[in-house]
Amino acid sequence: MEFILQPWPWYVSGPLIAIVMFSLIYFGKTFGMSSNLRTLCTIGGAGKYSDFFRFDWKAQRWNLTVVLGALIGGFIAVYLLSDHRPIALNPQTVADLSELGFKDAGQSLLPPEIYDWDYVLSIKGMGILIIAGFLVGFGTRYAGGCTSGHAITGLSNFQLPSLIAVIGFFIGGLLMTHFLLPLIFG
Repeated sequence: MEFILQPWPWYVSGPLIAIVMFSLIYFGKTFGMSSNLRTLCTIGGAGKYSDFFRFDWKAQRWNLTVVLGALIGGFIAVYLLSDHRPIALNPQTVADLSELGFKDAGQSLLPPEIYDWDYVLSIKGMGILIIAGFLVGFGTRYAGGCTSGHAITGLSNFQLPSLIAVIGFFIGGLLMTHFLLPLIFG
């Protein structure tokens, strides 16, 4: 039981991801979460306003099970397979986050300084959500897919555009961590 309550090591989770990828390749499918948003928008009638949303969404129904699986898997991981111990963060990371105003860094996956409703519903919190949502949506469309689609599907299919996109994701993450996060919370 102790194994189940710990984060799964790479030698368990990696092969599971590989099995999923081989299955998708076998059935001629590609994986990506952002395509689900396009499908949901199309189901909601967005095709009336943009040609991008005019496609046969029924052919993508299988991919909506990925969203359902992520929701169910997340629920199971948090409520059934978690021992709720603090996250093992590097002490320097904890010190850096404390300097930015994050109390009890590593005590939860969702720090209240970002995810608490009081913060989310503030002007600053709403501004960050709107700007971040726009940037993620724009970036996903501009890059032709999301991080999971490029990093998992694209790289496993040896696609050069996916390699370039993943390098860009990492550069963006580094810029956010070292420059923008201190500006926002410092």
